[in-house]
Formats: sequence, C-alpha cells, structure tokens
Amino acid sequence: MADDDGTLRLYMTHRSALVDYATPIVGCPARAEDVVQEAYIRYAPAMRGGVQKNPVGYLYRVVRNLAFDLQRSLRPEHRRADSELLTDELPAREASPEQQALQLDELRAVADALASLPARTRLAFELYRFEGLTLQQIADRLGVSVTYVHQLVRTAMTRCAECISDDEDVDD
Repeated sequence: MADDDGTLRLYMTHRSALVDYATPIVGCPARAEDVVQEAYIRYAPAMRGGVQKNPVGYLYRVVRNLAFDLQRSLRPEHRRADSELLTDELPAREASPEQQALQLDELRAVADALASLPARTRLAFELYRFEGLTLQQIADRLGVSVTYVHQLVRTAMTRCAECISDDEDVDD
C-alpha cells in the first residue's frame, strides 16, 4: 500500500507538467488531461512491480505514446470508418409531410401521363423502366424494330418529363 501511495504522489507531483507536455501533441488541454489520466491507469500497475528504474521518465513515455495514439485515431482516414459506422446506425431520413405530398402529386401526374399514352407506347415504357428489359428484348416481344421501340420509350419519357415540368410551372 505504501508503494501505491508513492506512485500516486509521484503522479500528482508531475500531473500538471504532464498535461502541459501532452497538450501540444493532442492540441487540446482537455484531451491532454484525458491522456494523462489514462497514463496513470497504465502506469500504476507497472510501478507495483518496482521494475522501473526511472519512474518519471516512464510516466512521460506513457503519456507521449498515448498522446500520439490519440492523434493517430483522430486522423481523417481513421475517422471515416467510425463515421460510416455511425451513419449506418442512424434512422433513414424521411421526407416531410409537405415533401411527401409533392412527391405524391408528381407520381399521380406521371401515372396520368402514362395512362394517356397509346397502349404500345405505354407498354414499351413500362417494360423498359419497370421490368428492366433491353430495347432489343422489347422489340422482340412487340415484333417491331429496336429503333421504333426507342422512339416509343423516348416519347413516353418526354411526356412524363413534360407533365412534371408543367406542375412546377403552375407552382411558380
């Protein structure tokens, strides 16, 4: 127990100097204080064995190593992995009720525009955009040329874009 008192007394004697020593390395007095406290937690058990011939030098070395470890962990390449983990845990950002209403209005306008198209044009568009078929696959299914399917899909996409831009013009 007397050995623990000597270790604590040695730590307390040098604590403010250790904080001053760590502050330039970590860039913040509060972080330096954390480093110095962590150093004591690691230093005290090592001193119980009485193996160290220069306990003050050992304490400074522990503080220095911990300060550099902290700085390394705060670098952007280390921070990026941690921040990705944090963002994975965040709830998905949902649209506000107003944004949901606007999106629903746009969806209705697109659905109306598609409903107003000729059946073959609408089918070509739905196969391309919703089913993920290629123009060649659609042409084979409809028995028409790839160029014609491209025109059908383009016509449908143009009509959808026009109905959305018409809605935006009304709001302005």
